[in-house]
Amino acid sequence: MRILFGVFFLMAVSTSTATEDALLDHDFRRLASDQVVNLGDAYAGKVLLIVNTASKCGNTPQYEGLEKLYQQYGDDGLVVLGFPSNDFLGQEPGTEEQIQEFCRLTYKVAFPMFEKITVKKGDAHPFYEQLAAMAGTYPTWNFHKYLIGRDGRTISEFSPRTKPYDKDLVAAIEAAL
Repeated sequence: MRILFGVFFLMAVSTSTATEDALLDHDFRRLASDQVVNLGDAYAGKVLLIVNTASKCGNTPQYEGLEKLYQQYGDDGLVVLGFPSNDFLGQEPGTEEQIQEFCRLTYKVAFPMFEKITVKKGDAHPFYEQLAAMAGTYPTWNFHKYLIGRDGRTISEFSPRTKPYDKDLVAAIEAAL
C-alpha cells in the first residue's frame, strides 16, 4: 500500500511540476507588432506580475500603479506583463494599435503588453487556463493579477480590486524578489 501511495504521490508531483515548468512556454505577439516572444525565454528568472487589462474599465487607472511598480522594482527583477482582454462587458473594444496608443499616451505604459486574448473561464487562452489551474481561480474582471516567482511557479493571485500598491501585493512582490 505504501508503494502504491508513493507512486501516486510521485505522479502527482511530476505532473504538477511539468505544468508549472511549462507555464511560461507560450509564444505571444507583442501588442500592435509582428514580434513574437516566448515568455519562458524572455523572462526566465524574473518575477512576473501578469495582468489582464482593459482601457474602458473602472480599474483602468491601475495602469499608472502597474507602471510605477515596473519602474520601481524592474532593476530587482520584476516584470509586469499586460494582456488586453475584451471579456468583461466589452471594456477593451479597440484595435491593438488603439490600445497601445491609449496606454502610452494616457498612462505612459512601458511594461510589456501583448496581443489581445481571452482570459475568461470556458474560452481562455491556454496560458490563462494554466494560470487559473495553478492559482485556483480565473479572472472575474479586468485587472486580475497573478504573481509568478523566478522559478516560474505561481506565488499568488490578486483580485481586480487589489490596487497595484496594496500592502499585501507589494509585500508578496518584495518577498519574491
